[in-house]
Amino acid sequence: MPQARESWPSLPLAEWEATYETLHLWTQIVGKVRMSQMPWINHSWHVALYVSARGLTTSLIPYEQGGFEIEFDFLTHQLHVRTADGRQRAFPLAPTSVAAFYRQVMETLEELGIQVQILARPVEIPDPIRRFPEDEAHASYDPEAAQRCWQLLVQAHRVFTAFRARFSGKVSPVHFFWGAFDLAVTRFSGRSAPKHPGGIPNCADWVMEEAYSQEVSSAGFWPGGGAHPYPYFYSYAYPEPTGYATAAVAPEGAFYSDAFGQFVLPYDRVRESPNPDDALLAFLQSTYEAAAELGDWDRAALEVAWAPPA
Repeated sequence: MPQARESWPSLPLAEWEATYETLHLWTQIVGKVRMSQMPWINHSWHVALYVSARGLTTSLIPYEQGGFEIEFDFLTHQLHVRTADGRQRAFPLAPTSVAAFYRQVMETLEELGIQVQILARPVEIPDPIRRFPEDEAHASYDPEAAQRCWQLLVQAHRVFTAFRARFSGKVSPVHFFWGAFDLAVTRFSGRSAPKHPGGIPNCADWVMEEAYSQEVSSAGFWPGGGAHPYPYFYSYAYPEPTGYATAAVAPEGAFYSDAFGQFVLPYDRVRESPNPDDALLAFLQSTYEAAAELGDWDRAALEVAWAPPA
């Protein structure tokens, strides 16, 4: 029987940072395989991975007359590649370099007759040290930490999904962006936005211009880094309306980060609260309301006012 796990597990960045950095690059390799085969979907939704019952998955990727799926399994610590015609391959997730992982992914796809080409270098990472086939430096994998991260994503995904259901306007799936290694959900006002300035490291400006071509209120989870070296939930608006940074938001402990231009709620504030679901939902709802009210969104037309019969 699987061991019982803490619902909202501890995940201090300092304790698993080396694994996080390696896993981030591994997810970029798998994510780029998906991106290479998918038609473009607005706001780069075609590139994302998804939280699964075992880890992170590409979901079904179209290929020729069928398709395939790649899944990080954080219960048995394997990478699975499955095809729609019933074939499958797997290899262990273990301490190994990014270069070796890249070779294993490409060789596994080749064994299954899947021909793909990707841009084999990291994106959205400032000054990456090497291309994937040459990166022998990142080679850490702590299975317990990887599993805790996934379990946290399961909890965040569950609450984000409940929050997403409150909105009847255009809203993204709850999905995992491997560029920044964050789980996100985004609501749209229905209006166009000013041209985004770009400037994301190793990411073409036109990608960000298209991603932020419409007004948004977006929220997510990130393991931490830079000015905030701890895991946290975030929420931001683009374009940011006047007065947004000083808006009153919940719960206690949430604050506006000038460094990142977004509201931040440290993960431990949620994990240690008497009701983590309520704490996180309060953050998601109050930061959205700040964006919608100050940005003059048509809330009556965009928010769910109907419930199914009991």
